[in-house]
Amino acid sequence: MEISARNLCGKHPAAPSGAPHAIDHLSVQIASGEHVALIGPSGSGKTTLIQLLAAGLKPSLGEVLHNGQNPWQLDKSDLQQFRKHLIVAPQVPPLPPRQRVVTAILAGRLPQQSIGQSLRSLFYPSDIPGAHAALDQFGLADKLFERVDRLSGGERQRVALARLLMSNAKLWLIDEPLSALDPNSALQAIDTLTRIAKERGVTLVVTLHQVETALQFFPRVLALRKGQLEFDLPAAEVSRQRLQQLYGDQAYELEQPAVLPVGFEATGVATSQVMTCR
Repeated sequence: MEISARNLCGKHPAAPSGAPHAIDHLSVQIASGEHVALIGPSGSGKTTLIQLLAAGLKPSLGEVLHNGQNPWQLDKSDLQQFRKHLIVAPQVPPLPPRQRVVTAILAGRLPQQSIGQSLRSLFYPSDIPGAHAALDQFGLADKLFERVDRLSGGERQRVALARLLMSNAKLWLIDEPLSALDPNSALQAIDTLTRIAKERGVTLVVTLHQVETALQFFPRVLALRKGQLEFDLPAAEVSRQRLQQLYGDQAYELEQPAVLPVGFEATGVATSQVMTCR
């Protein structure tokens, strides 16, 4: 799915009425099948941009086009149909605590199912092997029939990511997918997401605090600061100097290293140290 944002402005849903725009006159083009990382200091507008791109938040000004279509010009029924072609993974996954993991995973297919199929799947999971395979990609196959409230925070986050794999969506918008994960799980997760998205031709937009991970796994990096686009560059052209200018007085966010597992290599990229921003 191709995305075109033009002169885009928007506020975080929780912002007071007089607050400035969290995204301020931003324009960007993302080609179909492209993989893009969003980086920037805390409060730079990354989560708000994800919501705007997902048509979950209506712009105050400007527009977002998906394959040339402005979703906010659609009627309610057509807007619901449009949203079937994308999936959003928020930083804190909205998983019902008493739900079984298998049901949570299969919820990734709900947009493509009828109401009857959705209700049946609550009691009789429709594709247990598929859910098991998706969960296995994130090292949690043994948790398939656990209740969500018996999982750790990192396990819940991986369950939410595994749910993406069950969707037929052509646009994945993922907000801070590694925030609750240890280094080994984080690298397994980002490798899985980027690899499978590439295999399926999915357009992938991910916000990351782990800057070096963004540079290793994503060919293109968009950097936000105070709601504006600070730079839009190939990862190979993002220098330490640019990063320090981007983070400014929050440059301490670049100085919390996490070490890559021994022997781990991203595709086409040599193993290096990860700069973790929290």
